[in-house]
Amino acid sequence: MNDTTTVKVDSRFSPQGKDGQKYLACGKSLSMRLWLDEPSESKEPTIREYETVGYVLKGKAELTCEGQTISLTVGDSWVVPRGARHNYRIIESFSAIEATSPPAEVHNREASKGQPQSKPAELPLER
Repeated sequence: MNDTTTVKVDSRFSPQGKDGQKYLACGKSLSMRLWLDEPSESKEPTIREYETVGYVLKGKAELTCEGQTISLTVGDSWVVPRGARHNYRIIESFSAIEATSPPAEVHNREASKGQPQSKPAELPLER
């Protein structure tokens, strides 16, 4: 039997991850998160166990993925393949929506390879 559950998540009440991301809707194989007004800074390189696609809402950043650097500005979208070494450099206060597959916040996938494991965030659902 197929799952026919429809889920709505009100972002005003979404849990926040340890890096400041807001967790939005999450299905079995895909989830969304929101980064709001990320300050200018360079993030450490990381490798994740999920694929990420994103869309820039505001600001400017650079993404370096496996040695290739691209500029991200309003209206741009990007892909970071699963297992790719990457990092972001926020140039101007940055807001973006990302989708991850499989869901980043499940089974502690957000921990970088080699990082200590911690309990994943609990996600409240509004049905």
